[in-house]
Amino acid sequence: MLESIKVWVNEKETIVKKGITLLELSKMYDDLFNHKIVLAKVDSEYRELSDTINKPCHIEFFDLTDSYANRVYLNGLVYLTNYCFHELFKSQGYLLTRHSADKGLYMEATCDLTREMIADLENKMHEVVKDNLRIHKVTILREDAIHYFEEIGDTKKAGLLEYMTNTYVNLYRMGNSYNYMFSLMPSETSCLNEFKLTFLNEDGFILRFPTIYNHLEIPRYKHHAKLFEVFKESKEMCRLMNLETSVDLNNIITSGKISDLIKITETLYSNKLLNVAKKIASDRKVKIVLIAGPSSSGKTTTTKKLSMYLRSFGLKPKMLSMDDFFVDRENNPKKENGEYDFECLEAIDLGLFNKTLDKLLKGETVLLPIFNFVTGKKEFRKEMTLSSDDVLLIEGIHCLNPKILENIDSRRKMKIYLSALTEINIDKDNRISTTDNRLIRRLIRDYYTRGYEPSETLDLWDSVREGEEKYIFPYQDEADITLNTGLVYEFPVLKVYALPLLYTVKSDNAFYEDAKRLIRLLDIFLPVPSEEVPNDSILREFIGGSYFK
Repeated sequence: MLESIKVWVNEKETIVKKGITLLELSKMYDDLFNHKIVLAKVDSEYRELSDTINKPCHIEFFDLTDSYANRVYLNGLVYLTNYCFHELFKSQGYLLTRHSADKGLYMEATCDLTREMIADLENKMHEVVKDNLRIHKVTILREDAIHYFEEIGDTKKAGLLEYMTNTYVNLYRMGNSYNYMFSLMPSETSCLNEFKLTFLNEDGFILRFPTIYNHLEIPRYKHHAKLFEVFKESKEMCRLMNLETSVDLNNIITSGKISDLIKITETLYSNKLLNVAKKIASDRKVKIVLIAGPSSSGKTTTTKKLSMYLRSFGLKPKMLSMDDFFVDRENNPKKENGEYDFECLEAIDLGLFNKTLDKLLKGETVLLPIFNFVTGKKEFRKEMTLSSDDVLLIEGIHCLNPKILENIDSRRKMKIYLSALTEINIDKDNRISTTDNRLIRRLIRDYYTRGYEPSETLDLWDSVREGEEKYIFPYQDEADITLNTGLVYEFPVLKVYALPLLYTVKSDNAFYEDAKRLIRLLDIFLPVPSEEVPNDSILREFIGGSYFK
């Protein structure tokens, strides 16, 4: 007779046979979820459904409504897409997982694509989902995995494993195809049933999927040409420097050439910002520069550095923060949970802001507010007048919203959108999320400048991301100029600061799994000390030592 064990599923006691897989057990709870179960937690640790249960434990199952499971779902979709593309077009080329694109993922091919090819690919993916193929996890010696990827010509994947110290690694097999995926994975294809493919051009397509930020629906794809072009430009620059993956970056570090890369990267960004300053200086009609971007995109450093460049052209920049125009606290809108919503547009005294700016442009002297965050009220004690050589730099999350200064001639305004776009991938199949880049930046800054523990920043992050999805990303196309504030060398530097902080998040903490995931990401990079990072770098805004204090 099979041995039985007692487990608690969603806090309800049940008896199961020892050695049962989480996948088998999950079938008993399918009806409780609106979407297919993707992942499980066993005693607070995320586990793949292929894992077995051999002792009493507490189990939770998760579908797409869980943010961690949503990431696993996307990684499963990437694996499925690559598998099906290989099955259909292996003689023509392969796919490269590139970057996020309007709630989707841009995937590029090494061969020319057609609409018909993408339609065939989507049909093949649905066919594999319907057939419910198993995604097998295979644990093998790391040296054997390296040899396998060298044999099939995937030198970057082999190089990635070379920089690891594990004796064993996990590969995933579907049919006769093996791959290394930098994530937990779904255990069968039937749960990957919600996706759409959108043909973009002969180079690539968009893999669309449900996320927690779009009510778990698959929205219609909207192409953001400016941001896409910046991504393309950044990727092309990296390609020219033979710097496309984490392996390439580690090779530069081991060769002793990281100092040169830091100098080149900083020079490239400074030149872009200098060109923006030249454009403003040559067009004397521009009196207001509005700067927006998501959290930890480097808005403060960019604004102050742009101010310095403008002064070099004889202009006199002045700075204004939209945060000083908050409505008094008692009038601030609240969220459904009763907490104040400081990120909505209604939290800004828009009437006062527009009226103040209108007067400034007419040459009048105005009394500006300074918001007292302790009392929750505006205090008026600072005068400002704009002369002919003055340019007003305004920073705020709503700066791209068309309702901001809508009555002012567009020729008198310039809108700049900043985003820290990650320029390198882990390998051709595994990307690095730009969101993770910003989160790691913020973890460091919040700890050293605001006294926040890493778990507190992790706790706030979903709320921050929700605000960005509502109030920043929808207006990115309003920008006249889009700048990438990501630095290709930054992960090895951030690693030195972030790892000790992330290790303070213990296993009994609700955000332990998030911390563990970021630790694993940072572990693929060799560390680089910060001594050679210049004091005017965007990175200094987060690690300290900035010239722009």
